[in-house]
Amino acid sequence: MCGLPRLIFASLLAISLNVAAEESPTFERIAQRASIHLGYREAAEPFTYLPAGQGSPVGYTWEICSHVVSAIEIRLGKKLKVVPIAVTENARIMLLKTGVVDLDCGGAVNSVARQKQVAFSLTLYVNEARVMVKNSAAIASFDQLAGKRVVVLAGGIAERQVKQAALSGNITLQYQLANSPAEAMAAFVKGEVDAYIGEGATLAVQRAGSADYRLLDGALAAEPWAVMLPYGDPAAKQVVDETLRGLMQSGELARIYDQWFGGPIPPNNARLDLPMSSLLKTAIEYPNDKPVN
Repeated sequence: MCGLPRLIFASLLAISLNVAAEESPTFERIAQRASIHLGYREAAEPFTYLPAGQGSPVGYTWEICSHVVSAIEIRLGKKLKVVPIAVTENARIMLLKTGVVDLDCGGAVNSVARQKQVAFSLTLYVNEARVMVKNSAAIASFDQLAGKRVVVLAGGIAERQVKQAALSGNITLQYQLANSPAEAMAAFVKGEVDAYIGEGATLAVQRAGSADYRLLDGALAAEPWAVMLPYGDPAAKQVVDETLRGLMQSGELARIYDQWFGGPIPPNNARLDLPMSSLLKTAIEYPNDKPVN
């Protein structure tokens, strides 16, 4: 008789796990292959990146996704093999739509346009367009850049938003477009421009280890970032959101933020010294998945 209850329990457990998987196409695919494919960007410090000599990604959003994986393992009742898949900006949505990637953990802008193709988790980061100047420059605000030279990444958040900010403030700027953060930073360091305008995290990474540069207070624009999920899978989104909400309420997400944006981080133990923005604090206090237009 002792074996019978155990057999019944095992059968009921198997049924419940099958139901958990079948209610979500994403979870069903993950359960069948006993592995979860996570998209990441190879050089997006401090969100996801591959430090030199290391075979697995690290970073802020990657660590958050590790908690999501644990929650999915509990939901499915099985240990999952994590398969990192490097993605590019142009291909990441298609990889989600075709099932090559189960979750995109590289950090993505949650926009109205993108929500027509993929789903998004609760906001886990707020990307801000910021201004970096040299400490020696007598510049304390964006409007003091009137008539000066600025470098921005071609096609990035800064190029679009800085022009809107300049138009709203009725100031004229001399623009220099760069094809990469390294190219923009080189122009800034050489003195070819008076300011470098870009994503706050990117600027923090590039000024790390130097006391010669500072970020001006305030942001020119802000965009919510989140984990991307397959479209039309509310059960999967619920698990991801519940996990993120738990991290927010426990203070764990703030700890993860401090680890990656306060430093030191691999591979050179650099400190980004980028305090959490008021917008992200609000998103943690009042979790939401609202997109930007």
